[in-house]
Amino acid sequence: MKYNSTRSKKTVVTASQAIAQGISEEGGLFVPQELPKYSLEELSLLAAADYRGRAKKIMGDYLSDFTADEISESVDAAYTAEKFGSDNPCPISYIESGDKKMSLLELWHGPTSAFKDMALQILPHLLTKSMKKTAGDKKAVILVATSGDTGKAALEGFKDVDGTSIMVFYPVDGVSPMQKRQMATQKGENVSVVAIKGNFDDAQTGVKKIFTNTEIKKKLADNNMLFSSANSINWGRLLPQIVYYFSAYCDMVNEGKINLGDKINVAVPTGNFGNILAAFYAMNMGLPVAKFICASNSNNVLTDFIRTGTYDRKRHFYTTISPSMDILVSSNLERLLYHLTDGNDERVAGFMKALSEEGSYTVDADIKAKLEKYFWGGCCDDENTVKTISELYKNENYLADTHTAVAVNVYDQYAAETGDLTPTLIASTASPYKFAKAVLGAVTDEALPEDEFAMVDALSAKTGTPVPAPLASLKELKERFDTSCEVEEMPGVVLGSLGIV
Repeated sequence: MKYNSTRSKKTVVTASQAIAQGISEEGGLFVPQELPKYSLEELSLLAAADYRGRAKKIMGDYLSDFTADEISESVDAAYTAEKFGSDNPCPISYIESGDKKMSLLELWHGPTSAFKDMALQILPHLLTKSMKKTAGDKKAVILVATSGDTGKAALEGFKDVDGTSIMVFYPVDGVSPMQKRQMATQKGENVSVVAIKGNFDDAQTGVKKIFTNTEIKKKLADNNMLFSSANSINWGRLLPQIVYYFSAYCDMVNEGKINLGDKINVAVPTGNFGNILAAFYAMNMGLPVAKFICASNSNNVLTDFIRTGTYDRKRHFYTTISPSMDILVSSNLERLLYHLTDGNDERVAGFMKALSEEGSYTVDADIKAKLEKYFWGGCCDDENTVKTISELYKNENYLADTHTAVAVNVYDQYAAETGDLTPTLIASTASPYKFAKAVLGAVTDEALPEDEFAMVDALSAKTGTPVPAPLASLKELKERFDTSCEVEEMPGVVLGSLGIV
């Protein structure tokens, strides 16, 4: 299995090179040259396995330059009951509302209470093995731009991992208080956290520019270091996400919710497009999926793109109660474009150049037709997000966070507009306790406490649900990181933290 760059087919690398490097030299993303295909018989074999067994099979088919033992070691270390609360790291809660059947795939039972743990608990194992294969004793400098959840999950995954150093940039006013505290209190000798004076897109663009800056890369090379990424631009981040869609389908079959071979729909609250793209890969590998429901908040650039074929980031940026989706430049969409153009790297490079220089691009009619075949886009503002949280709790006794609620609301819109009642898997991406103020306000009419942790306690008392232990423990931790910088200062901050002049 080899990988190409979305912007240059001349670039051909192994899986370990793709993971170690993170992003191609010219700024493209690595994509597999071909996808493994699974028959219904092979799906039945996956259904007979546990989560770790499914992960070993799927990852093994993509990571052909890893040994079976290396993959097994990585999977077994990542998905432990100690980290995720049970042997199944992502259980499903089933809600049947009238004729609608929703299966909420809870991806947030890991150490940071967000779906990013599903990938970022295994990425350090994959990355360190990749570095040994491709870079010898070089130190991996991992740069992360986060809109909230990726930052903490990456910090937790890479803390004190030998041969690595990790720096996370987040928008100073663009994450929830709980997300900020998670990052500011992070333990580990190799970690660093910096707020930037801008939004997530500013942070993400800043990191990408550093990655492709020839002068900075030379300075790192001179100091026996190289850059890598823990964002979903890294194939090692995206691959583990494919696994949980297969696993969820298998669980739905085993629990009698569907029959093997039945098609499902998949609804995902989407910002950077990685989570829903992983489901798209799964479908192209043989997972029976009928439609992908792409759910956005008020930053509805993806909704407009799916409906019109024009991607336009030149619009108002909203700071919402679902901050992990406050994104106007969805990096992983580049991978989808590559596949929808049948691997036409020149077309993809042209779209990305137009986005960078002009702020928008419009795809051709053939790509738009494929988009409409596979995807349905919808959006949900803060008011309707709060309303959805309230109704889910009142009617179904289910407590959802502000991102999951966006997906449920948009799924409701889809079902009402199309009449399609296909059983739907909805990605539930974070614990409601990470967004306690908005969630508590949605389920009570009482005045809210001012302190974040008092809100957490009040939410638990109101709903009778337990506070995740990793979040409860934050109250007693001391903040370590409180620095901020301008976007243009990011390169200097990175070099300074590494002791490079």
